[in-house]
Amino acid sequence: MIHYVKRKELHVEKYDDCIASSIQSRIYAFSWYLDIVADHWDVLVLNDYEAVMPLPWRKKYFLKYITQPFFCQQLGIFSTESISVDLQEKMIQHIPKKFMKVTLNFNSENFLTSNMTAKTNYLLGIHNTFEENFKKFNNNRKRDFKKAGESLLTFEENIEINEFLDFYLLNDPFYSKYPSMKIVLQNILNLNPSVIQCFGVKSKEILIACVLILNDGTRMTYLAPVSNDLGKEKGAPTFLIAEIIREYNNTYMLDFEGSMIDGVARFYGSFGAKEERYFSFSKGLIGGFFY
Repeated sequence: MIHYVKRKELHVEKYDDCIASSIQSRIYAFSWYLDIVADHWDVLVLNDYEAVMPLPWRKKYFLKYITQPFFCQQLGIFSTESISVDLQEKMIQHIPKKFMKVTLNFNSENFLTSNMTAKTNYLLGIHNTFEENFKKFNNNRKRDFKKAGESLLTFEENIEINEFLDFYLLNDPFYSKYPSMKIVLQNILNLNPSVIQCFGVKSKEILIACVLILNDGTRMTYLAPVSNDLGKEKGAPTFLIAEIIREYNNTYMLDFEGSMIDGVARFYGSFGAKEERYFSFSKGLIGGFFY
């Protein structure tokens, strides 16, 4: 049986155990992560937490709607056993009607069904030596890596949180459009250091590119990358990724979070990363209040 469970009534230990042991496990779905990125969230629960589907929601005036939080690429259904298309459709049907609009990204282990469109993510397995991984780079990446070396750029594994945040807010173009991102990002930066890490590239001790990484022990998620104009000119984004691959080879899957922007998608693919499809579900109020 599928139950709708409010966050305050959630059995957190059972919920997080389901996320941790699920076939589809993603760091975005843990209770402690949703607590800091979502305004509100509740859950659809199958039986005794055999499968769960978190529902992040917001309220505008008197209307409630489900929407994907910032810095949270894939949610959907998480289960300890393989799920069926039928179960996925039943879970979707159990989304309460009080939510007037639903826009939610399902994870790549879920199914493409009605009212869904496919999106692209990029994954790079870094389970080989750096030299073997470097062979997968295309010519542009190899050229930028060489340019960065000639520019004497330096790679740093532990950029201070405040230094990262100041640089991100100064150089990220989306921040001015979505100022609430700052609050969410600050919340993420306050997570346990075992979960987050800020990597950077400097030129003459000046930060020119950096990224915030989420680390779940097997997957490094390239959550919030940013570079200034000088960094782009000197090939710093390429150098940053290459040095992460060098430092953590034979250890992790590097999850670029993909992009629907062609240029960004080509950049991630140029490291030898493979495409992964995940799915965006949407329904309700088309042409109405939220558009």
